[in-house]
Amino acid sequence: MAFLRGKDKTVIQTRFEELVSPVTIVNFTQELECQFCRETRQLMEEVADLSNKLKLQVHNFQVDKEEAKKYSIDKIPATVIVGKKDYGIRFFGIPSGYEFGNLIEGIIMVSKGDSGLEPETRDALSKLHDPVHLQVFVTPT
Repeated sequence: MAFLRGKDKTVIQTRFEELVSPVTIVNFTQELECQFCRETRQLMEEVADLSNKLKLQVHNFQVDKEEAKKYSIDKIPATVIVGKKDYGIRFFGIPSGYEFGNLIEGIIMVSKGDSGLEPETRDALSKLHDPVHLQVFVTPT
């Protein structure tokens, strides 16, 4: 069963016309005892198929421990969005519902290498001297 319908695929493909640089979607999964791993992988496959600027890498969380460590992945399913560099964008769980829009926007921002933040916000953030770890928690609706 496909997650993305024809009309949705067309809308996303139109948005992906904004992609500038290649983006790699890195999916961490496993076959057994993982709620939504299979579905997340399938969704990432469908998304990656919508643009030739997208590439999907799939890693087994239990086997590919070095890759998981490289991206600081400690739970699954996990999706990492990487462009020319790793901006630290991670999705844990299946990015469905409202989170799916954030996934698409994240892919576009990473491809452009630009967060879209206003100059005032960039200025305020440039004054931070210590690392900041932000997490946003959501629940499916």
